[in-house]
Amino acid sequence: MIQYVESFIRHLGEEKGLSQSTLESYERDLRQFFEFASRQGIQSVDEIKKLHVSMHMNEMKQSGFTASTVMRKLVSLRSFFHYMVKESLMEQDPTLYLESPKPKKKVPQILSVEQVERLLAAPDLSTSPGIRDKAMLELLYATGMKVSELTSLNVEDVYPDMKFLRCTSSSGKERVLPISSISAEAVSTYIHRIRPQLVKDERENGLFLNNLGTRLTRQGFWKILKKYAAEARIDGDITPHTLRHSFAAHLLEDGADIRSVQEMLGHSDMSAAPIYSLLTKKAMKDVYQSHHPRERAYLTMSKERNGNDND
Repeated sequence: MIQYVESFIRHLGEEKGLSQSTLESYERDLRQFFEFASRQGIQSVDEIKKLHVSMHMNEMKQSGFTASTVMRKLVSLRSFFHYMVKESLMEQDPTLYLESPKPKKKVPQILSVEQVERLLAAPDLSTSPGIRDKAMLELLYATGMKVSELTSLNVEDVYPDMKFLRCTSSSGKERVLPISSISAEAVSTYIHRIRPQLVKDERENGLFLNNLGTRLTRQGFWKILKKYAAEARIDGDITPHTLRHSFAAHLLEDGADIRSVQEMLGHSDMSAAPIYSLLTKKAMKDVYQSHHPRERAYLTMSKERNGNDND
């Protein structure tokens, strides 16, 4: 059976032009499967059934492989068996109707309000970099923007006096976002006091600049965030998306309308993140208890009953 694997790998290299590392990954996945098949007493590719592929996947899961790794290995098997059927080396593809494992949705890390306050207070405002970094952190938490949207901002996109900005997503979709008074003040201070010191070329219209006078990159902001997270003694893997998720979670926890938060984030579907779904259910429950007449009457009656019991 190994000769078929070698033939398939040659096909991928010659016909598909895949890189050596990709070819090695395919070969490793396939050899792993055929070692499993051999332990099951399988001696010919025609003996391989859907059940055997399922058993192999289950064995990998039990061995500690993540769902995404198992899914990648299944892609290798699908490609191989598709090739075998196409070349008339097998009659049926055992992976044809096999369901792919669904990777678990990760619940995003959410900072507490107190942690966010520590993070935003970390920059040293007696230094030029500190004033710039303060403005970026405040703006990111005030709007829930992605870091790519933050670093793509131009000077003319931000209106601190009117407390709003325009940002453009990677797909080119523009949205107008309100900003807080604190973030507006921080950005205004940066624009008037610090940015002129950083500009080397008057044609540069990027809002946030590095020491070279060019637009700050996503990687540059990532390093800045890591530095302040450590200074603020915040444990865990803090990323720019952590502030984005925290922005949304804190608004929802405080009773903000789910649709408004969705629009501010530029999301078409808030259900993509489980934490938002949980918070939304809590918010709906609070709204229901506060506004449904029968529920209000029941809660009032319960309070009165408890009050009488305490007399």
